[in-house]
Amino acid sequence: MRIGELARRSGVSERSLRYYEQQGLLRAERTPGGHRDYGDWAVDRVIRIQELLAAGLNSAKIAQLLPCMRDGDGGPSEIATRQLVTELIGERDRIDRMIGDLIRSRDVLDEVIATASDG
Repeated sequence: MRIGELARRSGVSERSLRYYEQQGLLRAERTPGGHRDYGDWAVDRVIRIQELLAAGLNSAKIAQLLPCMRDGDGGPSEIATRQLVTELIGERDRIDRMIGDLIRSRDVLDEVIATASDG
């Protein structure tokens, strides 16, 4: 599929897709005319990239992580290194802290809403 089709199917801009290529997160074959040509696998890859970016991972960390994942099912690969696992545990811990902060913020909002609703 061409870049416009991948953008439509993944909900990501063509500009972002080009950036992902520059960062080594996504690859495309080239047609004889020089156009990018992606396989169906690229939709899952782009969605996974978006999820990892939303979780706060930077593109360099994602570039390390993606080869350790299978596009079809997201399962682990045998090529993950101990160092990468240690770094990913740190990322998971950071996300857990963010979740805790968000829950505390929601609780404060719930208290304000309850107080304002009673009055």
